[in-house]
Amino acid sequence: MSAPRGRILIDTLVITGVGLIGGSFALALRQAGAVRHVIGVGRGRANLDSALRLGVIDEIGEAADAYARADFILVATPVGQMGQVFAAIAPVLRPDAVVTDGGSTKCDVVALARSAFGANIGRFVPAHPIAGAELNGASAARAELYRGKKLVLAALPETDPAAAARVASAWEACGARVFAMTPELHDKTFAAVSHLPHVLAFALVDEIARKPHADLLFQYAASGFRDFTRLAGGSPEMWRDISLANRRALLTEIDEYAARLAEVRSMIDRTDAAALDAVFGNARDARRAWLDAIEAGDKPAGAAAKAP
Repeated sequence: MSAPRGRILIDTLVITGVGLIGGSFALALRQAGAVRHVIGVGRGRANLDSALRLGVIDEIGEAADAYARADFILVATPVGQMGQVFAAIAPVLRPDAVVTDGGSTKCDVVALARSAFGANIGRFVPAHPIAGAELNGASAARAELYRGKKLVLAALPETDPAAAARVASAWEACGARVFAMTPELHDKTFAAVSHLPHVLAFALVDEIARKPHADLLFQYAASGFRDFTRLAGGSPEMWRDISLANRRALLTEIDEYAARLAEVRSMIDRTDAAALDAVFGNARDARRAWLDAIEAGDKPAGAAAKAP
């Protein structure tokens, strides 16, 4: 399938992990006319066949051959698989090629990349698209997924500026807004606003499902429960890997949340209506301000300058 007319940024794109993140990247670039040829690599042949049939990719490739042909590689697997993928890429990586990832953690991914790429670490540009859904696989991919969404570029001191600019341009072609952040700040930030909420959702649904009267509880669970637990519909493998990869920052957030929850429990136990009003009111106002900022397209407070 040929791309519509546009500025070709990537001649041969290889995506490892052609699911929601990787597949949507390919579709968005194709729609923008920014890629000539897309090769899919992955563990599951059925998913790759689906990606080919749906026009997400142009070809199913074998890892070593595909990586050797690529001038742009996106690793969109769960973070627990990235070390193995980087090790397969490193021996055949072209001097003009760039490698990036779509992982939700960055410090562990950077460590894996340093180990695999060695002196070629400058060709690796860590990234994290702040977009997604609880759906998985190539059939979940959609070209509009990244439009107006944030993309964190966590370039390293050794990162080739031209490689960083190329990765930023590709994500911008997908409609994303690119921001820079260090890997360390990234992991602390997303432990609080992404990883912790997912753990809470999984833990709540699991706790209710284990009750002897779970069927009754689920029968009466309504939209509030559905909305709060939407995140528990995500990939268990992916969120297991994220939780373990970012465990230090995540454990800090879990401990702080547990302490706050204990305080709220105490307020309820002692029937302290004023204290509960203060907590609930502050949470409501903070959430409203956050939603207003999203709708206005505001840059988050303290965010770094736009990446090159």
